[in-house]
Amino acid sequence: MSEAQGHGPGVSGSAKRSKRDALIAAAFELFTTRGFEQTTVDDIVRLAGVGRSSFFRYFPSKEDVVFPDHEGCLAEMTAFLQEGSGTEDPVARVCDAARLVMRMYADNPSFAVQRYRLTKSVPGLRHHELSVVWRYERTLADYLRRRFAHGPDGTLRADVIAASVVAAHNNALRAWLRSGGQEHPSARMNEALEFVRRSWGPEGQGTGPGEEDTDDVVVLIARRKAPMWRVVREIESALDEH
Repeated sequence: MSEAQGHGPGVSGSAKRSKRDALIAAAFELFTTRGFEQTTVDDIVRLAGVGRSSFFRYFPSKEDVVFPDHEGCLAEMTAFLQEGSGTEDPVARVCDAARLVMRMYADNPSFAVQRYRLTKSVPGLRHHELSVVWRYERTLADYLRRRFAHGPDGTLRADVIAASVVAAHNNALRAWLRSGGQEHPSARMNEALEFVRRSWGPEGQGTGPGEEDTDDVVVLIARRKAPMWRVVREIESALDEH
């Protein structure tokens, strides 16, 4: 969740291109050729052929043009989590929500790789990126807090699982970006998120908050000197009765 999918660099001059797309394209062309710090908003709007007011209509700052689709991604994730029936495994649900973010990167791998390299080279962009990652994590945690609200450790569990999902997602994402985005990231991402699901899901953690344990418990009282074969037979008999 380090970034979100955007549009590739380069200005085509197409009359059909929206002002927003033109600004993104112009910005990345300048960031690539001139450098992020050396590029001003005036430079971007001049190359895009739009007014300065148009830039700030779409982007609050120069940093925001590097991550143009975070707001849309967060909105999609929030809607996805709210659409759940409330009966599905909450850990699997947040893992699926993380896959929505990965899908954006996979739609435009060349741009995702270019942005990753730019972000690594500009500390200010890295800080901006981390603030957005935190918003993704809070979105996941808020959903999990609602699902685990009746458990004594519900808030703690929700926050830890949300952080685990983000960490797993970013681990797989960065490995894919470092490889140049040559292969589809789904296999690597599924492996990372499945690790989280196994660790925190029902089979990994047993009974979740507010759920009853359906496993039988057998208590056997036996004489201290009773032979083991008799103890075993008594246990088998008790199990057969259930």
